[in-house]
Amino acid sequence: MKAIVVPRRGGPEVLELREAPDPVPNAAKGEVLVNIEAAGVNFADMMQTQGMYPHGPQPPYIPGLEFAGHIHATKDRVMGFTATGGYAERVAVTKQSLLKIPEAWSAAEAAAFPVNYFTAYFGYWMAGLSDPAVNAKGNKKNRVLIHAVAGGVGTAAVEMGKALGLEIFGTSSSEEKLAKVKALGVHHGINYKANDYEKAIADLTQGEGVDAVFEMLGGEHTAKSTRCLADMGRIIIYGMATGQAPQFDFMTMFQKNISAHALWLTPLTAHRELMVQAWTSMSSYISQGFIRPVVGEQLPLARAADAHRLLLERKNYGKVVLTI
Repeated sequence: MKAIVVPRRGGPEVLELREAPDPVPNAAKGEVLVNIEAAGVNFADMMQTQGMYPHGPQPPYIPGLEFAGHIHATKDRVMGFTATGGYAERVAVTKQSLLKIPEAWSAAEAAAFPVNYFTAYFGYWMAGLSDPAVNAKGNKKNRVLIHAVAGGVGTAAVEMGKALGLEIFGTSSSEEKLAKVKALGVHHGINYKANDYEKAIADLTQGEGVDAVFEMLGGEHTAKSTRCLADMGRIIIYGMATGQAPQFDFMTMFQKNISAHALWLTPLTAHRELMVQAWTSMSSYISQGFIRPVVGEQLPLARAADAHRLLLERKNYGKVVLTI
């Protein structure tokens, strides 16, 4: 089969299209063979190639954490997770890691779902905002700030936040992206290149702050995001796009009784009950029309390096997907 292989550590330039052995499902472990039609591209994929991903795979390996296609020799359309192997024509995975693709979705949309939307769901769950029935405070909605709001997790969190009845604030680097996410459901877009988002949040909320922040930047942004929170707010840390470890403003956290939650989807997938609960909730939002993955770019498998560059250069809107 054709696959993208990471032969050594490095940037997008190390990705190579090669012939690779077909995977062989382990029947004893309940594995099946999936013919892949599309694979999602994640920032974590780039962290893996650079050797910055905790307990990540060692070269040589086939990258890719999520995929969509059909079970071999059947017409069963599925999407799912894998630790490695998504950037290929076929993958062997356990049946438990597979989800049925909603009928109206394309393979590209399905490949854009697993990592981003489960991350968004668990972010709201950790923030205590996953129940729409408790999000309204009289005439005032609970508030969320989403960094990189035009990215894969960002657009997923916007769609889900809208379904949950939240007032949504989002940061991005361009007015064009902010216009797109406003149409998606963002109430207040902040161009962080033109404005200090900490001051903007204070102004927009009359000094009250937001109830939760989706934070994936790291460095000083973790402390700045903490100062954007209201009393008893929660910061959900799910990445370090700057490459810097999160810095905390502990005095603000003490004064406002703020809590910080680290979110890494990979170990969460081992908790079957939580995953079923998440999928049940999101299936309801899908059937109601709240959730439909935003695919900004579709590139052929051979252009995996270009797909990585789009994310590294912050040029993507929504999800970047490789088609196979």
